[in-house]
Amino acid sequence: MSRFTRTWAPAFAGVTLLLVAPAQAGAQFPGIGRAATPAEVRAWDIDVRPDFKGLPPGSGSVADGQKIWDAQCAQCHGTFGESNEVFTPLVGGTTAKDIESGRVKSLTEGDVGRTTLMKVATLSTLWDYIHRAMPWNAPKSLKTHEVYAVLAYLLNLGDILPADFVLSDRNIAEVQAKMPNRNGMTRSHGLWDVKGKPDVANAACMKDCPVQGGVGSQLPEHAQSSHGNLADQQRTVGPTRGGAASATPTKVAPAATVADLARRKACLSCHAVDKRIVGPAFQEVAAKYQGQEGAAAKLLEKLKRGGGGVWGSIPMPPNPDLAESDARMLIEWVLSGPKL
Repeated sequence: MSRFTRTWAPAFAGVTLLLVAPAQAGAQFPGIGRAATPAEVRAWDIDVRPDFKGLPPGSGSVADGQKIWDAQCAQCHGTFGESNEVFTPLVGGTTAKDIESGRVKSLTEGDVGRTTLMKVATLSTLWDYIHRAMPWNAPKSLKTHEVYAVLAYLLNLGDILPADFVLSDRNIAEVQAKMPNRNGMTRSHGLWDVKGKPDVANAACMKDCPVQGGVGSQLPEHAQSSHGNLADQQRTVGPTRGGAASATPTKVAPAATVADLARRKACLSCHAVDKRIVGPAFQEVAAKYQGQEGAAAKLLEKLKRGGGGVWGSIPMPPNPDLAESDARMLIEWVLSGPKL
């Protein structure tokens, strides 16, 4: 199996749900709330701990993972997990000595690029994140055996697993012992104990505080704004959602209203008004189609069905649940050369 590695960039962010006890109806809060049903608890209780408690039984091979990867992952992460076109690379920057020691040496050598496999310490983090959040346009759509397979292929790209390996709940703990940065997470600092020594030594001051110093640290210049304004790129979980199509099309809408719609429908996850993020700037789209007959209908169809190839290799996912009235409003706004 082919492999290719580079040495740049960050990591998956591991997300773990903390379940709280359901509100109890009865004497304490009569008429308010009810106990969660077992099915409701199971729907939320999907986190996988570092000791692999919560990991569902199953297995997946590197070979099967490659097929899924090529079909659903490569468009954003590259064929070999090394792409920096959409998201920062997942693979690269680790060595056989790192796998042996459990600590990625390059992380101790100053300002270096960080890939996912350089930083992440626990294999459960990768399994959990792929299960919850991937692929980008259809999170939670991968079946259990597909998550195992995709993770196996990712680890194969990082030279952690051989090409004929089958990853499963029965051997995943053994694979954890091969993670390049498994010893990179420590509890020997104050943040693990409320009585521990803090990481900073500032004086407690709430009034008339003396001005001290300035900015002590910042991102390197090449990384600043590399993905645009993240606050404008928040998306709902799953495909973009909309109500039922309206029989009465919206004729006029204030710009602010359409901009808010673009945010709610996650358009700004991949586009900005005046610069490229993943897809083209809306103003670029307006300039390209200015004066073209049938441009609105063409873009409306692409918005609903998805497509790619016009602005690069990264396809736009379909939006089948977007209401017709909302879709038309967005297209008219884009073609008008929008401003936020």
